Amino acid sequence: MKINTNNSILKISAGNASQFLRNPIPQIAFSGRSNVGKSSLINTLLNRKGLARVSSAPGKTITVNFYEIDKKLYLVDLPGYGYAKRTAKEQLIWSSLVDGYFTSNPNIDLVKLVVQLVDSRIGYTKDDIDMISYMNNADVPYIIVATKTDKLNKSEREKAVKNLISNPVLREDTTIILYSSETREGKDDVWNEILDYAEKK
Repeated sequence: MKINTNNSILKISAGNASQFLRNPIPQIAFSGRSNVGKSSLINTLLNRKGLARVSSAPGKTITVNFYEIDKKLYLVDLPGYGYAKRTAKEQLIWSSLVDGYFTSNPNIDLVKLVVQLVDSRIGYTKDDIDMISYMNNADVPYIIVATKTDKLNKSEREKAVKNLISNPVLREDTTIILYSSETREGKDDVWNEILDYAEKK
């Protein structure tokens, strides 16, 4: 699949499952805790500075954002989880939206991959483990992208990699990519995975 990333738009910010798009093109979803760098990753992948808005208040926005890429692919930004200040009502909205994406999505068969982001400095949080377990149980394909690797020195990096690959929650042979929006490390690897999965039947 050849795509022109310059032809990218925010198609819709869906606040409920009824707004999920029905266009029959592949979807690649991005999941992770608030402030893990999902918006920065999407902007870097698309060579755009502000298409995906980086919130100054993590966890504030609870929408599923569909970015249409060259009318051939959707990058779908799921709302971040693990934001401690979120109210019970907001937690319920988050849960219904994310669960709805996987259970009420009219094009669930076109969700080709979830890019699961994990902060390389922290490793897997309980919420990360819960999300990965959910995808394991639902048989959803995923890769792990460890963000903010530019913040690690060599020894910290080696320790982070060891911890990332050794967690028993992961499926066997799960792809793990080290990534930095600052240095662009891992950008090509993420795109290769996205396009590879997008073309799978």
